[in-house]
Parts: sequence; C-alpha cells; structure tokens
Amino acid sequence: MTHKKIMLFDGTSTDGWTTKEGQPINWTIDEEGALVVGTDDIISKETYGDAHIHVEFWLPNMPEATGQAKANSGVYVHGEYEIQVLDSYGVEEYTDSDCSGIYEQHRPLINANLPPETWQTYDIYFRAPTFNNDGEIVQNGRLTLLFNGQCVHNNVELFHRTPGGYRRKRVPVGPLLLQDHDNKVRYRNIWIEKL
Repeated sequence: MTHKKIMLFDGTSTDGWTTKEGQPINWTIDEEGALVVGTDDIISKETYGDAHIHVEFWLPNMPEATGQAKANSGVYVHGEYEIQVLDSYGVEEYTDSDCSGIYEQHRPLINANLPPETWQTYDIYFRAPTFNNDGEIVQNGRLTLLFNGQCVHNNVELFHRTPGGYRRKRVPVGPLLLQDHDNKVRYRNIWIEKL
C-alpha cells in the first residue's frame, strides 16, 4: 500500500492556507512560484496525525544580521513543535536555536545548512502523541528529520510544545504552521503523506 501525497503548496495558489484566525493570508507567490513570507503566521487547512512532511525553503542573504535576526522563520509540526528555519551556515557551536533545531528541545546532530540563497529541504517523519480517553497524553510524539538529505534528528521524543504555536496545546491531529519572523524567507513544494 502506498501513501497518498497531499500538496499543501504547489506554487500556484495559497488557497490551502489561512491565518491562525481563519482569514486569508498576506503571503505572496513570486515569479518563480515560491511562497514568500508576509505578515502573520499561516496554517494549513489540511490536518494530519502521523505523517511524512516535505518542505523546501530558501533563506535570504543577510550578512549584517546575526543569530536569531538572520533569515528567521519556522516550521511548526501540528502547529505546536517548531523546527527552526534560520541561516546557520558555517556555525560551529550548533544549538536548538539554529537551523533544524527543535526549538528549546533538541540540538541537531550536525550542521547540514547550505549557504543562503540556496534551496534547502526538510523531510520530517512525525509520530503524533497518543492520548487516553480523558485527553491525557500517554505517549509523547516523536520526530525524525532529514535536513538536505542528512539525518539531524533520529526518532527524538517531543517532551512539550514550543513557544509561538497555534492552539497552545498538544493534539492528536493538527495543521502545519509556517512562521512569520519579519524576514523574506521563501517556501515551495510543501506536501504531506499521512502515515
């Protein structure tokens, strides 16, 4: 049995996305068919539990900026667990705040960042948390991440949600959230396979 690929953004329309308040988004599609970060975080209308999530992103070159000011955005799995998007190319002391870090939880195993103004890829394999009949978590979610084809997280446990999420609680089924952090990061070819 094969899993169906569900396109969340194919370069032609933003119809699959809303703001957190359910309004049309203020992000644009450029001449190359990439989704350019505008104002406000956006969430996918499509929701999922366990999934393979594919996201491609392009970071602007911001040589004067440093740290969290350097091409910052984020991919929030289930709208609650942030995988950092940042220009961390060449950073030697890598932390959970650098690109591909699971913010405030897990530092990547290696720095797989390519230079800015290069398309880069996340392939996220996510197992959703499980809940009992009272709505209490009995097993935390887990995540494996391939960043530009290299494994940077191997089946790590997600102990808690990260700041800035959508519902501010963990859920069995949720959307994908892309973060606005006032930098012109671009996204393309975003899809999921429900597992």
